[in-house]
Amino acid sequence: MHIHILGICGTFMGGLALCARELGYQVSGSDANVYPPMSTQLAEQGIQLMQGYKAENLHPKPDLVIIGNALSRGNAEVEAVLNLGLPYISGAQWLSEHVLQNKWVLAIAGTHGKTTTTSMLSWVLEHQGFKPGFLVGGIPLNFGISARLGESDFFVIEADEYDCAFFDKRSKFVHYRPRTLVMNNLEYDHADIFPDLDAIKRQFHHLVRTVPSEGLIIAPQHESNLDDVLKMGCWTPVVRTNLRTASPLKDWQSSDAAWIAVLHQADGTVFEVLLHGQSQGQVHWTLSGEHNVYNALSAIAAAHHVGILPSAAIEALNKFQSVKRRMEVIAKINGVTLYDDFAHHPTAIKTTLDGLRKQVAQQKIVAIVEPRSNTMRMGIHTESLAASLSAADVAIIYQPAELKWDLSAVKNHAANIEIYTSLEEIITRLTALAEENSHFVLMSNGSFGGIYQKLQTALSDGVQK
Repeated sequence: MHIHILGICGTFMGGLALCARELGYQVSGSDANVYPPMSTQLAEQGIQLMQGYKAENLHPKPDLVIIGNALSRGNAEVEAVLNLGLPYISGAQWLSEHVLQNKWVLAIAGTHGKTTTTSMLSWVLEHQGFKPGFLVGGIPLNFGISARLGESDFFVIEADEYDCAFFDKRSKFVHYRPRTLVMNNLEYDHADIFPDLDAIKRQFHHLVRTVPSEGLIIAPQHESNLDDVLKMGCWTPVVRTNLRTASPLKDWQSSDAAWIAVLHQADGTVFEVLLHGQSQGQVHWTLSGEHNVYNALSAIAAAHHVGILPSAAIEALNKFQSVKRRMEVIAKINGVTLYDDFAHHPTAIKTTLDGLRKQVAQQKIVAIVEPRSNTMRMGIHTESLAASLSAADVAIIYQPAELKWDLSAVKNHAANIEIYTSLEEIITRLTALAEENSHFVLMSNGSFGGIYQKLQTALSDGVQK
């Protein structure tokens, strides 16, 4: 059977392609933007990639077309699918029907932290010998691939609230029917499809409705938007997570949260895990930021639900290597450390930079941001974007010609922000800022015009102040 995937280089659709290939299907796909790491991963698996959307991509005719949510009516290949009468389906529905049936699904939802938490939980299960299936919106370094079928009854999936396709406007996660559900957080995002926060809450409640009464929901203790979702109706036990600074263990034994992380390092690199006030061990790792501590607690709690002892989960997390493009160190050149971070929302930017600031103290941090998510490109987060960059000494924001709003509005809210309209100007500015013990964080959920390699070349050439 030949499956053709439209939008195959998206993180979700690319992972789906790997699962289909592993099931034995012939898989091909097309995308407007074919670039690493997904394109490299797909090519390595023998999947045919086609650049651009064209009717001729459908010759010979595939048996089934899976259509991603980035495509809409008017797209040449979509119109050809409809005109030829080819069978088509959304990726989420295909996954539900062909991969998730009869699986214990562990789903990770939330505005932030889905990819990292899904990777953590998959690794914890793998470390304990469960050999889970998983689909992650990125490439976990512990695995080197973004998806696989696995060899057990467990499947860990990043549960995205984005819609399924132009013909199915429900959130993708309503198809997954998890037995274990992690909800990390909930903020306004995806302004291109959700008119307001309440609309997202309703979708999250649709997800809550699918969790069985013998399942488990895991959520932070102080997330009021998630509380609103659960107040709409919940038929499943809920356990809470929380975070505290270092203090005697007895101080937290009466907390309402079942799972507590006690920070022993302000940057989150060392923390103690408590379950009902009893110490389960300490995590020592290279990840930073309180957001990653919460992610870890959720992963430990979810693993506990399938029978893994907290101490074993902690042992696994001590060997966790994070995810590509999540504060991934891509180079160290002439005293400058370059990071690649898949930033898509002001809160994610803020927590990432705050974690780095606590880690590097007074060393120079320069944040370089491409506002590429649909929400940021619409100018929804003007003031919050400025505030999210406060931990950086210098914050450089790229304003491409096609951006729909004037970034000078962001600059008005913070003195450390600089706006540039070309990548060449940004690279020139960065080479002037380069000095020993400085940290350049490139923040984008796309290819950022190839700035990663261009900047490395410029710094290696020694063009410094």
